[in-house]
Order: sequence, then C-alpha cells, then structure tokens
Amino acid sequence: MISLSNVAVRFGGFELFKEVSFLINKKDKIGLVGKNGAGKTTLLKVIMGFQSVDAGTISKPADIHIGYLPQQMPVSDKHTVFEETELSFKELKKLKKEIDNINADISERNDYNNDEYSKLINKLSEKTERFEILGGNNIQAEIERILLGLGFLKEEFNKPTKELSGGWRMRIELAKILLQKPDVLLLDEPTNHLDIESIQWFEDFLANYYGAVLLISHDRAFLDNVTKRTVEISIGNIYDYKVPYSKFVTLRAERREQQLAAYNNQQKMIKDTERFIERFRYKNTKSVQVQSRIKQLNKLKRVEIDDEDTSSIHFRFPPAPHSGTIVFEAEELSMSFPDKQVLNNIDLIIERGEKVAFVGKNGEGKTTLSRIIVGELKPNGEIKTGHKVKIAYYAQEQDKLLNDNKTVFETIDDIAVGDIRPKIRGILGSFLFSGEDIDKKVKVLSGGERSRLALAKLLLEPANLLVLDEPTNHLDMSSKEILKNALIKYNGTLIIVSHDRYFLDGLVGKVFEFKNKNIKENLGGIYDFLRKKKIENLNELERKEHIIKKAGNEVSQNKLDYIAKKELEKEIRKTSNKIKSTESKIEKLEKDIAVFDNNLQNPDNNQIDLNDSNLFVNYESLKKELDNELRNWEKLSYELEILTDKREDV
Repeated sequence: MISLSNVAVRFGGFELFKEVSFLINKKDKIGLVGKNGAGKTTLLKVIMGFQSVDAGTISKPADIHIGYLPQQMPVSDKHTVFEETELSFKELKKLKKEIDNINADISERNDYNNDEYSKLINKLSEKTERFEILGGNNIQAEIERILLGLGFLKEEFNKPTKELSGGWRMRIELAKILLQKPDVLLLDEPTNHLDIESIQWFEDFLANYYGAVLLISHDRAFLDNVTKRTVEISIGNIYDYKVPYSKFVTLRAERREQQLAAYNNQQKMIKDTERFIERFRYKNTKSVQVQSRIKQLNKLKRVEIDDEDTSSIHFRFPPAPHSGTIVFEAEELSMSFPDKQVLNNIDLIIERGEKVAFVGKNGEGKTTLSRIIVGELKPNGEIKTGHKVKIAYYAQEQDKLLNDNKTVFETIDDIAVGDIRPKIRGILGSFLFSGEDIDKKVKVLSGGERSRLALAKLLLEPANLLVLDEPTNHLDMSSKEILKNALIKYNGTLIIVSHDRYFLDGLVGKVFEFKNKNIKENLGGIYDFLRKKKIENLNELERKEHIIKKAGNEVSQNKLDYIAKKELEKEIRKTSNKIKSTESKIEKLEKDIAVFDNNLQNPDNNQIDLNDSNLFVNYESLKKELDNELRNWEKLSYELEILTDKREDV
C-alpha cells in the first residue's frame, strides 16, 4: 500500500537514514521504535510528504487517505467540542453531494445498456460503499461513540473548545482523525494526553481498526496490545520484526549478540590479514597473495554493531528520613472550584512505606488531591500530615515552573546546600546534562530536558514522601525503566499519578480510583485493578446510555442485564481462547527445549554443532519465551477464574 524504497535523509553532513526500505500493507499494525533522535518522527513526516528525501522513492496509491497525528499541532478554538469534531465529516458531506448528483443524473437517463450508464452505476456503488464505511448514515452516534471513548462526558459536548486544556484539545484532533476512517493512521505518541480508561478504549479501537496503523509510542503495554509488527530505526537502518514490542526486545538482544559475534570474527580476520600483509609485503614470492589480501580488505563490507541506547538517566533516591506510621490522613475532605466540585466527602489514609497509584479519567481530582497533600490547596474537611513527613513534589507542569533565564547548573546550584553542593555536576550528569549542557539556559531546553531537570531537583533534599504527577511523560523507555527501578528501591512513601500501566506494574501495591467526585481503594497492583475494571466493563455505561437513547428510554432492566451477561460470556470465550493458544505455545516450546536438552546431552549424534555461536543464544531464547508464556498463562487463568465466578453471581 505504501512503499519506501532506498530512502536516504541527510541533515548537513549527518545521514539520518541510508537506503531505508519497507512496506506498509493493508491492516498492518506497526510499532515504530528506536532511541531518541533515531528519526522516528522524521520518518512519519517523510511518508506524509512534509520532509523531503535526498534519495529513494515513496510510493502511495493516488486515492489513499492518510490520517496523521503529530505530537503537537495548531488547533482552532471557534466551536464547541461537538461542532469541532463534526468538522471531520467534510469528506462525507462531499460524498453525499456527489451521490445525490449521480442519483439525479441516473433518474433522467433511460439508456440502460450504454457504457456511460454502467460507469455511473459503478461510480454510485463505489461512492455509496465509501459513504457507508465512513458511517454516513449514523454521524451523530459515531461522534458520540468516539468522544465518549476518548474520555469526554456528554455534558461537555457543548462546551467551547477554548475552555479546554491543550491535552483535551489534542483528544478532539485525535477524534477527528479517527472519525475520518483513513486507510492508514500515522500516530506520534497518541497516548500522551490520555488516561488509563481512554487508552484501553483506544487499544481496542486500533486493534480492530480496518486500516493500517503505524505508531510511535513509549508506552510498552500499549504497543504490545495494539501492534503485531515492530520496525526499529537504528544507526540509519531499518530492522523489521513480525512480532509485538516485548518479543522484539528479546529478538533485538539476540540480533546484537549475533552482530557482536560476527564483528569479533571479522575483526580477527582483518587483523590476521593485516599481519600477513605486513609480514610478506616485501617478499617477491608472496606479492600475488599480498595484493589479493589487500583487495580483499578493500572490498570487505564491515560489520556494524547497533548502538546500545546508553542515553538514559541513572540515579537512586537518597535514603528516606524516618516518619510517623500515618503519613497522610483525610476525613470528609471536599474540594470545589468556582465552576465545579472535584472531590466530595473523602476519607483517606496513607501509611509509611506504601507505594500507591492515583488513577482515573482526567479531571476527576487526581492532581487536585496531590496538591492538597503537598499543601498547595486548602480543602474543606480534616487533613493531617504525619509526624516528621518531608515531601518532595513533582507536578505535571513542573518543567514550566523553572526559571527560563537561569542555566541548568544555576537551577540546581540555587537550591543545593551542604554536602549536596560538591555533587551537583554528578547529579546533573546522571540526568544526561554534561559538558556544555550544564551552561544551557533553561529557555532553550526541550520538553524532555526540562522534565529531567525538574526530576533532578527531587534529589537535592532527602524526602520520605514522594508525590509524582505524571513523571514519565517526556521520558523514553530506557529512562522510564531506570526511574521505575529507582522508585522500587526507594524506602519512603510514594504517591504517583500515571497512566502508564507498564511503569506502574510491580511498583505500586495499592490503587486509588478517582470517579464521580470520590475515590475507591483497590488492594493489589495495577493489573489486578485493571482486571477488575475489565470485568466491570469500562464501556458498560456508554453502551447502556446508547441503548436507552435508541429505545426512547423504554429499555427494561432485564434487557440491560441480558446485554451485560452477553458481554460477560463474550469475555469468557475470548479469555478461554487465549488460554488455549498460550497452552499450545507452551507445549511446542517445551518440546523444542526437550529436543535441545537431548542433543546437548548426546552431542555425538551429530544433531548439533557445539561450535555454533548461536546455539546457546537460541537455547536461552527458547527458555525466556517459555517463561513469558507461563506467566501469561497464569495471568489469563486468574482472569478466567474471576470471570467465571462473576457469571455464577449474575
């Protein structure tokens, strides 16, 4: 469908891409990955035609429709939420006009056997099919479905877009693109402005999308749940894997090991050849062999080793000072703003050493409660901060609170005291500020650099309560992993607001869900919480509302119960099928490993070559894959058990 052939892009003397080739097919679901600066966003711009190429070709069908969502884009604020979203149906309105004109033309003709008449009928059929695919007969319902899925409430549909934050405006732009139903979706970090519930809805939407999807994301769980293919950009080359992200990581490690082995072998051969040339260069009897070896070296294609992405933050938090058992307590807490009540009559206790997550849709009060805990907002009700609690707070807009006119070094130096002062350069180095970087003005830093600088400030004073509001928004996968490990080792209390499920997995032991001005405590990790939510069905309310509206508010409770039961049965079948598929994979992997074991115990049977450098790499890969599938089977079995119990209760 879209073909890139030998594409090269250069900036000055730097070659970003060299002879890049790959194909986007119909219905492909592709994750585009690579370290920061590898050229992922540039590649999307190349496909769109926004970035010229220095060599190669990009082939696209003339009638292809591509939807492109960049990380940032200009937006208009002249309409309501619904009106702005409705603008996406320009193609539908044009199609409707064309269909009406063709129908009018046909009604005035009676030359049924004429070629022109046949062409008109075919054209009408094509236009009508496209009209139906785009949902032309159900525009309002489609708009509602997409907006609700992306987290908007019905009462917000008539809200002026100028009253919305930048994140909510980007959701509208995403809704407009999805409603156009393009043949190919190009999405650059589409989950940056979505909460967990919206991301889950978006995953299902993309997984079942009829067209192709090429997306850039630092959300590992999102990539795994949406994509079936991973394209990596590394040192100007493209590596194409027909697997989701997690399996790609394993295969990439194997590829690098193979590259390293090939590189070492080649280097040995080069050194041996160079020694031969040097030894016999001046011997007439060896001149032919020497010249042959020189030509061999000149023609040799050197093995390149993929760069390992070492550009990630590396640090650990200072030991937490001792605090009281109760770190924060609230009774009958309420918080209102002039136009809205956010929290109502909340009771909450957070104890020393707990690591908890605040989750829920945007606007439900997660950031508000965080600001109350750190003392920025004064609510109604009783609140109490524990004995000797020292708080460090990372706000969602923390990077915007930095002084633009100070340098990176001055930003830290101004607040560093005592023993910390000699360690400033080391701290900045761990957050990727080294050499001349520390003399940069804050105003010239990128969004990611500003976020890293704000995170670095957390290290300057030991705290026993960390309150972090979306700390991973501008961090790549490697940096997020290191921050996560540092937080796991942190011995204080942690409150974290995040929509990144993979980041929260294994980090928190309790989840507070914010919904309808209240909070609900859920024991267990993030995936325990999400399993429960899936069973309760995140979109159940939307479906019920749609059914009630469609039936004119005459739907009985029995009908709603029947629909809920039907959905539950569907989930049980889906989970059971996943378990069967996983069991088949486990059985095959166990057989393959057994064959390996047998051959290793009996090397004389000539089934294996113990000198093969890939032998043990492949063996370890099989065992890792088996471990992953066994863990997956355990998760699915647990989920099926809960679903089955719920069916008995219905």
